[in-house]
Amino acid sequence: MSDVRIVHCKKLGKDLPGLSRPPYKNDLGKRIYEEVSREAWDQWLKDSVKYINTYRVDLTSKQGQDFMFKQCAVYFGFEEGALADTAFTPAAGGEKPDP
Repeated sequence: MSDVRIVHCKKLGKDLPGLSRPPYKNDLGKRIYEEVSREAWDQWLKDSVKYINTYRVDLTSKQGQDFMFKQCAVYFGFEEGALADTAFTPAAGGEKPDP
């Protein structure tokens, strides 16, 4: 296998293989490339579907892209703040009480 680029993953807190290229053509993409592992990125891709489905995010619109960039930045700890709530309900046994 060719050279595997190792990063100290900000999300998972350990040295792991990084992405082969930045996922976005902006500063966030550069930071993800430098500080997030492929494993954590794959987790984000799975989790991001919850936001897309809950908020019916149009990823072709600037508003949709800005919303997802914000969630991604908070998810990886690049920005302070809370992640948006989702309509995701865990499988039986993982239920949370209503607020």
